[in-house]
Amino acid sequence: MKERYIGAKSIKTPLLLLSMIAILLVSSFSIYIAIEEHEYLYLDSVKIDLDALSGNLSDDLANLLAVQIEDDELTTILQRLDNYPNNRYAYIFDAQGKVISRYLGKKITQDAPVEQPYAFYGSQYPMGMSINGDNLVALKVIGGQRDLQGHLLIINDVSMPLNASKSKMLLNILPLFILVVVICFTGIYLLLNTLLAPLCKLSAFANRVTETRIYSLRPDIKGKYEVGRLSVNIEKMMNTIMAKNSDYTGQLIEQKRVMEKLANFDALTGLPNRLFFVEMLGIELLRAKSANSDVALLFFDLDGFKDVNDCYGHEVGDKLLIEIGQRVKGYLRQGDIISRLGGDEFLVLFHDNPDDFRLQNIAQRIIIGLDEITEIQGWQLKIGVSIGIAKASQSNFNVSEFISNADLAMYRSKLNGKGQFTFFFESMMEENKRQLLIANAISVVNVENKFTINYQPKVDKNGLVKGYEALLRWTDKDLGAVSPAEFIPIAESSGNIFPITLWVVEQVCIEFAMLTAKHSSNIKVSINLSALDIKKQGLLKAITDLFQKYDVDATCIEFEVTESAYLENLKEANKFFNSIRALGCAIALDDFGTGYSSLAYLTQISLTTLKIDKEFISKIGSSKQNNLIIIAIIDMANRLNLEICAEGVETRQQADFLLEHGCQQLQGYYFGRPEPLNKILGDVSENGTTMCQLISTSPEESDGKAS
Repeated sequence: MKERYIGAKSIKTPLLLLSMIAILLVSSFSIYIAIEEHEYLYLDSVKIDLDALSGNLSDDLANLLAVQIEDDELTTILQRLDNYPNNRYAYIFDAQGKVISRYLGKKITQDAPVEQPYAFYGSQYPMGMSINGDNLVALKVIGGQRDLQGHLLIINDVSMPLNASKSKMLLNILPLFILVVVICFTGIYLLLNTLLAPLCKLSAFANRVTETRIYSLRPDIKGKYEVGRLSVNIEKMMNTIMAKNSDYTGQLIEQKRVMEKLANFDALTGLPNRLFFVEMLGIELLRAKSANSDVALLFFDLDGFKDVNDCYGHEVGDKLLIEIGQRVKGYLRQGDIISRLGGDEFLVLFHDNPDDFRLQNIAQRIIIGLDEITEIQGWQLKIGVSIGIAKASQSNFNVSEFISNADLAMYRSKLNGKGQFTFFFESMMEENKRQLLIANAISVVNVENKFTINYQPKVDKNGLVKGYEALLRWTDKDLGAVSPAEFIPIAESSGNIFPITLWVVEQVCIEFAMLTAKHSSNIKVSINLSALDIKKQGLLKAITDLFQKYDVDATCIEFEVTESAYLENLKEANKFFNSIRALGCAIALDDFGTGYSSLAYLTQISLTTLKIDKEFISKIGSSKQNNLIIIAIIDMANRLNLEICAEGVETRQQADFLLEHGCQQLQGYYFGRPEPLNKILGDVSENGTTMCQLISTSPEESDGKAS
């Protein structure tokens, strides 16, 4: 509505209105000037006539007054004024100023003014001709200045005849005035129509372009002066708009292409991103389901990529991801699609539903290919890859479940030692459900008080109990007995490991007095810590507060941490354990020999005890090389003034070998299983020096550790 309203208006209307106003003003002003000029000429003419009349009368009166005459003769002379109807009245004064005769005009209907001496009129009117209000006054001398005989005063009305003359004049010129105005208005109207016609066409052209948005239109309009130049300029402007519009359209197309690429492809590697890949996967699953076919998906994750970022920086890590993406593409078939899911996770969608043998072959090529050293910015990098493979039919062709199945298979590869591939099978779903149940139960397990502490003894070379390791146990009414090896990693990943660790520390503090009361000598209780515990702010203060609360001697507590957990952040771990040692607690390095090949770090960390991993102990006597490794570890620990403890001792042969070569403490099923406190207290003799007896004659794997 607004556009139509604007379009309906025309510039002609205000121009015509302004022209009409201008014509009226100019004409009115001309009439005003003409009337003023007419008034001036009329007054000038009347003055001349009255001056001549009064002069003649004064001359005639001078001749009469020179002789003795009658009053009637003077009146007769004044009667001449009857021929001039606009004279109002006249007076004749003698030389002394006395009125000797008067005249009243025909239009005087009221009494004449009171007769006044000449002295009065002489002071009111100047000698000669003058105008007083609506009156024209003639005051003349009768006779000469030397022969003064009197004065003549004539009062003439000029307002009425003047107004009548002006009215007559106005009536005469008004028709002409109207005719001129009409002619001028008509001429201007026609002229404006002619001059503004091209401009109106240009306006209509602009409206058409606005409505149709067709910028290829051109104004075929001719005009003169500015309108002609405007038409040319508009055509130039349209050409410019077309050129700009073409450029802008090209930019939009390019931007759309870039935006589509940003929306569908990973900005770093250039591979399809998760969103685009999931969309393609959904289409592929619909096609496969309708064709009663299947689709294979490969999910792989880089092993050790976090270490690359931490050691060499994210720039090197980014370039490594680019290199990995390009390298894996070379191991795939034509038509297979690789996508970066996020971080160091990738997905591969296979076309033509390859069989298991072909999938194994491709997965093996990827594992072998990525196992090679990659050079990035001069750094020699080596990483591994864990792969999971799933089929769409196993997920009922559901996209999210399909990807989740491949993810589960990939994590199984990691759990099995990394650097390998695993096919998804249905039992993984049950295992995953169990892990979810464990994760949900852990969040409330402390409230329900389902955890318990078992203690496994450590003995010296004489078989005397020198300490215990506190091991966490959990039995759930729905899940049954849950191994620490199963629920501890879940607690770590779910963020619930810290409150569990605090519960273990507090429970040990509560039971410590009862445990030590049955021994004649001081014993030391070991508590396991997670790598996440070391990083947790407030752990040191919480431990200190618990020691004070339960009056526990800190020198009787030892904290165990795995080799990998300690070395994950050596600086931060050393800072924490230096503070722990300042309290008086001992520090043990658990599972030594399984995580790192370098021994140089042993000189950089704050330790009191080195625990040999049970994998070495179980192989005692199996080979000369293994025996030599154990001997070297014991000798090295002794040289570093570290106490050495062997865990997983299950036979007399193993115990004798370890004691023979200088191991100070032994721990394992041969000396005692992990038991609850009440069982420990019942087995310990009154003097607390009884040798722990062999509980099981058959070797068994020892239990996992608490966090």
